[in-house]
Amino acid sequence: MSYLIFMKRLEDMDIVEERRASARKIPYTPIFSGHDECRWSNWKNYPADQMLTHVRDVVFPFIKTISNGEKSRFSEHMKDAVFIIAKASLLQEAVSILDRMDITARNRDTQGDIYEYLLSQLSTAGKNGQFRTPRHIIRMMVGLVDPDINDRVCYPACGTAGFLVNAYEHIIRRYTSPDTLKVDEDGEYTNLVGDHITEPAHWEKLWSDIFYGFDFDSTMTRISVMNMMLHGIRSPEIHIIDTLSKRYTEEEKYSVILANPPFKGSIDKSDISDNLSLTTTKTELLFVERMVTLLVTGGRCSVIVPDGVLFGSSNAHKNLRKILLETCQLEGIVSMPSGVFKPYAGVSTAVITFVKGGSTNRVWFYNMESDG
Repeated sequence: MSYLIFMKRLEDMDIVEERRASARKIPYTPIFSGHDECRWSNWKNYPADQMLTHVRDVVFPFIKTISNGEKSRFSEHMKDAVFIIAKASLLQEAVSILDRMDITARNRDTQGDIYEYLLSQLSTAGKNGQFRTPRHIIRMMVGLVDPDINDRVCYPACGTAGFLVNAYEHIIRRYTSPDTLKVDEDGEYTNLVGDHITEPAHWEKLWSDIFYGFDFDSTMTRISVMNMMLHGIRSPEIHIIDTLSKRYTEEEKYSVILANPPFKGSIDKSDISDNLSLTTTKTELLFVERMVTLLVTGGRCSVIVPDGVLFGSSNAHKNLRKILLETCQLEGIVSMPSGVFKPYAGVSTAVITFVKGGSTNRVWFYNMESDG
């Protein structure tokens, strides 16, 4: 289903990017240049048997090889992907339903809602802590750390990459003429053209060297790469790796971190990175320490944690709070009600926002009511 959504949205995105290029008065080469037969609009009305053969043998191989320059994380993640809808009538029905949904014309969060529903059908979703953060919560957190074009933004447990997409849109909005912007009924900004970004090098940086995501699940990394590409990030830096494991060795590399890491996951003690000092297997604690180690001095982080991180009495809980208070400036805590992440988790949560370096003198505390 994710691949079908991608096939549909890829053509929509191509049209949007062409308009953006026109607004910025720069040349644009369509994704489907020389491959018009792969456009959704060209094959969506094929008879069932012809559609199955065409999608399986022509369209799917095409989207697997989409490349933007020398490096393409997308083609790397997609090389082992298999199109497994084998029944022609089922494919035709799925295409018909997606076409009627008119995803592009709706609120841009519709795609996230579809992914959320698909995740709810996966037996591993709850176990691995894979659930989507509501977009208005993401928007609030991105606003708190306020990323800009000179930042390097990381999401160390990226799921569907919602934080990275929103951070990208936040930056583009900053460089779009106010009279060009439009706002929908949900407070979402649209018509983000970034017309004040005039240096090609800055666009290249936005597309390939600002947004970094990591996840140990290959399905999630594929979805996150597709999601980022559909929002205009041409060469997403998404990597398959567990950032808590010994194999992950990055330190002090990022100036902004945004995350909603797994609440109830755990990791094999023998595989925990030697760079982490907390003696625990609780991922919600280890991830916050990992974020501290990944930030450069002065780097900002906004992360969702279960209330246990704030009030737990174990030595690991206390030691993490000591790290946050004595080696960082813990700037603010937004206490959220228990219903924000239902049906996936009923636990009460909080957003903590901190800057690496210095120590904490005052903490701004905010109690959120309803769903924010």
